[in-house]
Amino acid sequence: MNQYAGMTGGAGRNLPLCDLRSDTVTRPDAGMQAAMGAAELGDDVYGEDPSVNRLERSLAERLGKEAGLFLPTGTMSNLAGLLAHCQRGEEILVGRDYHVCMYEAAGASVLGGIALYPLPVGASGGLDPAEVSAAVKPDDSHMAVSRLLSLENTHNGRAVSLAETAAAAAAARASGLAVHLDGARFFNGVTALGCTERDLASIPDTISICLSKGLGSPAGSVLLGPLDLIDRARRWRKMLGGGMRQAGVLAAAGLYALEHNVAALAEDHARAQVLADALRVLGAGEAVQASNMVFFNPEEGRNDALRAHLAQRGVVIGGGSSGAIRLVLHRDAGDSALALAIEGLRSFYG
Repeated sequence: MNQYAGMTGGAGRNLPLCDLRSDTVTRPDAGMQAAMGAAELGDDVYGEDPSVNRLERSLAERLGKEAGLFLPTGTMSNLAGLLAHCQRGEEILVGRDYHVCMYEAAGASVLGGIALYPLPVGASGGLDPAEVSAAVKPDDSHMAVSRLLSLENTHNGRAVSLAETAAAAAAARASGLAVHLDGARFFNGVTALGCTERDLASIPDTISICLSKGLGSPAGSVLLGPLDLIDRARRWRKMLGGGMRQAGVLAAAGLYALEHNVAALAEDHARAQVLADALRVLGAGEAVQASNMVFFNPEEGRNDALRAHLAQRGVVIGGGSSGAIRLVLHRDAGDSALALAIEGLRSFYG
């Protein structure tokens, strides 16, 4: 299922009372807007924006990495990281259903000449270390040069365990590969696992962390890793068109989110569990909760009818005309929004 299918309609200018399409739909709250308005600014392409510099430095220190790089989007952050790791003719081992492979338009291949070698993703969201090892190519001129393993955590909301993540990374390193982590929802993963931020951050060489998924920032991601690699990624950021000028307005939003909004992710996870429980009670089909997401399969042919029914009540959901629907809880879908969604579901299934 294309998890972004059906997401273009329904909201328009009249904002829904409850938008469960994604945790990217949040808007900066008053505190974040105040921080953005008060941000110290400079030209970041010259390295002179103090707010951007503070964001990159503080997040790197927080996660135990040497350096950070602020980019406009998570897709660009992943891409700059992959391009910094690999050269043309080299290969990235990646989960078949991971965003880098499935939902980022094969940018590493199209723009970098880098092969993407897909591996099956387990039910837990992780990769089998034996399959990672088996996929590494021998030193043979007929084959691409295996250079990087790209992991994802969380995957479809599932927080992959530290042990499983570390085992896949160890298998890659035993064959001479580096490790990248698409940690778009890194802090959701840490929250779900109950581990420290450095516990997870210490496993990969590089991490891409999104500030606009769950944390409430309007835009921006940070790529973290060794200084030499981040320097290469900075050059790629320029080539990709991601160099911004007075970007401190956005960086200030990220700094505010990291200080004020990370702890609240546990509330999103708890609301997702409540929603999943409600779906099960209603007999709406199997409902699976993973961190701030709920996946369920309406009866055949009822997706569009359910979407229209909820939209009339101010509740917007995504998903296609068939298959699983993903419902995402976030800081702009609080208790009242959750109650509205559950009441809408009850009136549909009642």
